[in-house]
Amino acid sequence: VSAKMIRYYEDAGLIAKAARSLVGYRHFEDTDIHRLRFIHRARELGFSIPRIVELLSLWDDKTRSNSQVKRLAESHIGDLQREIAALRSVVKTLERLSESCLGDGRAHCPILEDLANAAGTRKVSKQKPKGSRLG
Repeated sequence: VSAKMIRYYEDAGLIAKAARSLVGYRHFEDTDIHRLRFIHRARELGFSIPRIVELLSLWDDKTRSNSQVKRLAESHIGDLQREIAALRSVVKTLERLSESCLGDGRAHCPILEDLANAAGTRKVSKQKPKGSRLG
């Protein structure tokens, strides 16, 4: 985990601020390292920072019910399945557009035409959808 990510995790409240040596190096206890590995694995599985906060809270709560953890995992699976469906739709659209373009050196390009038509007819949002990995 990079120093930048550690600072980010500290700022997000996922880990406590690490003690520093006299020369400024962070000093981590074994529990801190274990927590960083937990966070890293959760990120590998695509969990958002707010979801990781929930997971860490459940992990820290020894009286938790595993049904709470399962509910979070199943909700995340649903989010991922919706994202996969959206990406498949994007791939199909791009495949269709690519197939319609001859790529023969002419100026006319159905791909650019589609982008231009969409730009003129749709209101463009400046923010990406919440939880999206696009953009």
